[in-house]
Amino acid sequence: MKDNNKINKLTNILFIIYLIALFWIIVFKFNVQLPPLRNMRSINLIPFSEPLILNGKLAFSEIIMNIVIFVPFGIYAGILFKRWSTAKKIFLFFLISLICEVFQFILNVGASDITDIINNTLGGIIGILIYIGIEKILKNSVKVDKVINVIARIGTILMILFLLILKMNKLWIFRK
Repeated sequence: MKDNNKINKLTNILFIIYLIALFWIIVFKFNVQLPPLRNMRSINLIPFSEPLILNGKLAFSEIIMNIVIFVPFGIYAGILFKRWSTAKKIFLFFLISLICEVFQFILNVGASDITDIINNTLGGIIGILIYIGIEKILKNSVKVDKVINVIARIGTILMILFLLILKMNKLWIFRK
């Protein structure tokens, strides 16, 4: 039982770190300070439309990044919200994504886009499916939680290192 409490505590801590990173990435675009007001305030309510088209082509990298960034959320939801229905978890992904988009609009730090909400929600659903797949393979929820926590620890460390390296080198993802 003690071991299970340690696992739950670790999962909660990793989830909080993930949520902070998620908010920082989506809302603040990796910046430490709020950027000066740049009149970026806009809303796109038409899915997969003009804001995703660069040089006449659909920007798949942005779509993929918006999906991938929410996959861990789906995995964490599998562990932390086991008693919730799948529909409730999906609504949570939608709601968190919507909140991030609203903050982008309010803080004037980016365009609010329905496509981002759709892709973020899809990423959360993929995360749930990954969790279910791991659960079916391991057939023991305590083992599943342990394995996911090990992966999450490694992933969190790698994510932080990767983001710091990108930020220090001012690589493409951070350009305005």
